[in-house]
Amino acid sequence: MRRRFLFSGFVVALSLALTGCSDLPGKPLPGPEVPRPDSVLNPMTLYSENCAGCHGAGGKHGPAMALSDPLYLAIVDDDALRSTISKGRPGTAMSAFAQKEGGMLTDEQVNSIIRGIRERWGKPDATAGVTTPPYAAKAPGDAPHGEAVYAIFCASCHGTKGKGGTKAGSVTNPAYLSLISDQGLRTIVITGRPDFDAPDWRGNVPGHPMTDQEISDVVAWLSSQRPKQSGESYTANSSRGGVH
Repeated sequence: MRRRFLFSGFVVALSLALTGCSDLPGKPLPGPEVPRPDSVLNPMTLYSENCAGCHGAGGKHGPAMALSDPLYLAIVDDDALRSTISKGRPGTAMSAFAQKEGGMLTDEQVNSIIRGIRERWGKPDATAGVTTPPYAAKAPGDAPHGEAVYAIFCASCHGTKGKGGTKAGSVTNPAYLSLISDQGLRTIVITGRPDFDAPDWRGNVPGHPMTDQEISDVVAWLSSQRPKQSGESYTANSSRGGVH
C-alpha cells in the first residue's frame, strides 16, 4: 500500500514537472494583471477616474467648472491648473489629488491630465481678436459699487439681490457662497457656463462687455455676503476654496 502511494506521488510530481505548473488551478492567465495606480498615464483615463465626477464625463454639465470650455482654457494657465489639481480647494468638494498633498496622483499624472485637457478641448484661436479680462484680479473690488454692477449685468437672470430669478438660481445663497472662492466666482463671471447657456462677460448686456474692474466689483459684492465662520473674517480677496 505504501509502495502504491509513493508511486502515485511520483506520477503527480512528474506530471507537474512536465507541464511546468502552467495549468495549476487558480493561476492567473497572462495579461490580466492590474497596473499600479501610479503607472497609469493615459490622460483621459486619469480624467475619467479623478475628474469626471464633478466636471462631467465630457468636461461639461457637471456641478463644477466646465473644463471643456475653450474660453476657460484660454485664460487659465498651467500653473493655476496644476495648483488646483494638486492642492485642491479647502472647504469644498475639490480635494487635493497630488501624492505630496495626501492624494493619489504623481506629479507626472497631474501634468498628464493638464496636457490631455488642453489637447482635447483647448482651441488656440478661442480668444483671437478678443482682449479677455485677466484670470486673476489685478486690484481689489469695490463691494458697494459691485451691487450696482450686479443690477446691470446679472439681475436679469439671477434675480434682485441675487436671490434667484426665472432663468437662473440664487448666487447669494449661503451654502453656495461657502463652497466657492472669489477666484471661482471671478472665473464664472468671465467665462459663464456655456454648458448651461450662461453667457460670458460679453453677453450679459449685448454690446457692453463687463470691464475688469466691474468683474472685480461684483465679485467683491458677492464675497461680502459669504457667511462668516466663528473666528473668521472674509475680505474681497478671500482664499476660501472653490473650483476655478
